Amino acid sequence: MKYMLLIYSNPAGWEALTEQERAALAEEHDALTRELVESGEWLAGAPLADPVNTRTVRVRDGAAEVTDGPFVEAKEHLAGYDLVDCESRERAVEIASRIPGSRLVAVEVRPLMEGAGMEM
Repeated sequence: MKYMLLIYSNPAGWEALTEQERAALAEEHDALTRELVESGEWLAGAPLADPVNTRTVRVRDGAAEVTDGPFVEAKEHLAGYDLVDCESRERAVEIASRIPGSRLVAVEVRPLMEGAGMEM
């Protein structure tokens, strides 16, 4: 089963870390990714750009409305993702709990819908 592990961040918490702490978290995530590649469970993943570079598009009455950022009132934002293919939801949760972001804000574990045209 494929799961999207959605990694959330809070800029204030990230900025409160030292450069060494940030580097250690990045290395920890890289090590986990290498382990998952070796086990065949890792499919893809990437960090996302800062929300100041984000645009939200809503089409209303046939016209696109474009606004800056995700949600102005949100303190947390989607910072990246890992896509894994593992045997169970429990294994996906186990992997998510090892992502450093789960200790800082949260990692959401969401199964991908499978069906026609959805194969990877």
